Amino acid sequence: MNNIIIGLQWGDEGKGKIVDYLTESSDVVIRGQGGNNAGHTVIANGTKYVLHLLPSGILWDDKLNVIGNGVVIDPIGLVQEIERIEAQGIAITPNKLLISDRAHVVLPLHKELDAAREAALGDQKIGTTKRGIGPAYADKVNRCGLRIVDFLDREFTSQQIKRRVVDANEILVRHGLQTFDADEVIAEVYAAFERLRPHVSNTIPALHTAWKSGKNLLFEGAQGTLLDIDFGTYPFVTSSNTTSGGSCTGTGLPPTAIQGVIGVCKAYTTRVGSGPFPTGDEGLSEYLHGLGREFGATTGRPRGCGWLDTVLLRFACMVNGVTGLAVTNVDGLDEYETLQICTSYDIDGEIHTLPPADRKAWDRAVPIYETLPGWKSDTTGCKNFEELPSQAKAYLARLAELCDAPIAFVGVGPDRLQTLVVG
Repeated sequence: MNNIIIGLQWGDEGKGKIVDYLTESSDVVIRGQGGNNAGHTVIANGTKYVLHLLPSGILWDDKLNVIGNGVVIDPIGLVQEIERIEAQGIAITPNKLLISDRAHVVLPLHKELDAAREAALGDQKIGTTKRGIGPAYADKVNRCGLRIVDFLDREFTSQQIKRRVVDANEILVRHGLQTFDADEVIAEVYAAFERLRPHVSNTIPALHTAWKSGKNLLFEGAQGTLLDIDFGTYPFVTSSNTTSGGSCTGTGLPPTAIQGVIGVCKAYTTRVGSGPFPTGDEGLSEYLHGLGREFGATTGRPRGCGWLDTVLLRFACMVNGVTGLAVTNVDGLDEYETLQICTSYDIDGEIHTLPPADRKAWDRAVPIYETLPGWKSDTTGCKNFEELPSQAKAYLARLAELCDAPIAFVGVGPDRLQTLVVG
């Protein structure tokens, strides 16, 4: 069965763990969008692995991992990531990792342009990771970007980089930021490309061959639905389609190759960066941070935390076509006497069960809560769904009812083994 794994909130839902868990029954794991602004943390056999561009299936010896055409790749960052994971004992060979020759490239200057744009926005900044993702996607849409395949022609690519450096330096000088020497950029990026060259290929035939031969495919989404460039809390979003449709456009596989969509959400809500957060709660944030939880895998920034928001989840399940929910971090609520679930918003006296498109309406959205009893017991030792406290099962049942999607998996801790299968 071929599944897409999608985040249903603002990212950081624990997708990496769910992908890692489902990889055991999969043959190919594919990343189709985003860049190294994503961060998946997987704990396997007591070891913590932090992944940014590499699909989470890279931790398994007998799986093919593919970075698809929809990803924007920082070659220097990817080489550093490969070297770090290999230093942890994970071999990464061309038979194990393929990189699409159609993927666009993030250059060092894209990062500085990202920083310049954020600085120019002042109080209205998006809160990006400043990894150059937005500028790289902007070049792609403006049809002036460089793709991996372009690096096979060094003369052409060098000329293009020199032009981009001239244009970028004009902007960077105005903002008092670091400028670039074109020859240094070319040398640095090409050194990384040569390290990646054995992995580069036209990945589309390989994926279609795997699909047609009956291999199990797992599509790994990055970020979350509410950061989708079309469906998220615009303009506080990322620059790619983080919803299930992006898995097709970002890999070259059609919708007919997909049988299921697993939507991953936390048992509460978190977000990093700027933008609306109706159910944000300072007390819950302080509690979870005090446990050493909810710090970004990419930036280390503390995440804002809040009560479960099913207005957002309902919408996310709708646009993704979710066939099963994976609810993670249930154990994060173990100590609470009572829990809140947001079921709708009151905006100027009108009840909304789906999020508004109007960015100004978010400032006036007042969450309407439903109170449920907590379970006040440790769930981390539960070995199956039936061992969960009755109040925890009731909480999950209500979540599923409000989102109109069944619970498929429950996470009660960071380890691969702390994943409970429902049904």
